[in-house]
Amino acid sequence: MNKVSYPVMEAFATVQGEGAHSGTPSWFLRLGGCDVGCVWCDVKESWDVDAHPKQSLEDIVSAAVDSGRKIVVVTGGEPAMHDLAPLTAALHQAGLKTHIETSGAHALTGDWDWVTLSPKKFKACREDVYPRADELKVVVFHRSDMDWAAEHAARLRPDCSLFLQPEWDKRDEATFWILSWIATKPGWRISLQTHKYIGIP
Repeated sequence: MNKVSYPVMEAFATVQGEGAHSGTPSWFLRLGGCDVGCVWCDVKESWDVDAHPKQSLEDIVSAAVDSGRKIVVVTGGEPAMHDLAPLTAALHQAGLKTHIETSGAHALTGDWDWVTLSPKKFKACREDVYPRADELKVVVFHRSDMDWAAEHAARLRPDCSLFLQPEWDKRDEATFWILSWIATKPGWRISLQTHKYIGIP
């Protein structure tokens, strides 16, 4: 197991702030590297894969186990840039559940208990990722983003959860747009970045 390593920007215990698992204690693993390049990204320091030290798979899993949390959320950057099959296998072997947030721009490797698909306009989502999504979460920066989200929803499984999330710096305006839009769109919900509201990572 110790021959495999990943560039880790940060790893920390927190409570999930967004989407279907909002409020759930989790261990977050943020991997370095992203080629999507969202202009409003709040972790642009994650983009350079070489800027983050590589950690052995053994150390990554050990830290997750020691956290006492039962869910490991793998995020980025864009985590699907990496071969995640060894990571999910090791986490499952340790008795942990695996969640990922991905833009869908890369092939999704690994065995995931929950897949959050958060597509971006800056790089197209792969068709083979849509069937694997358990949750669609689209960040709303412009009014047009909601209809764009609906186009993605049409490619998903019928049981996929659907969320629109206001971009943090435009949250007042975007929240109003979302609430108005979902009022006439059955199945859609609003996702808020509750971790930012309560001041945790």
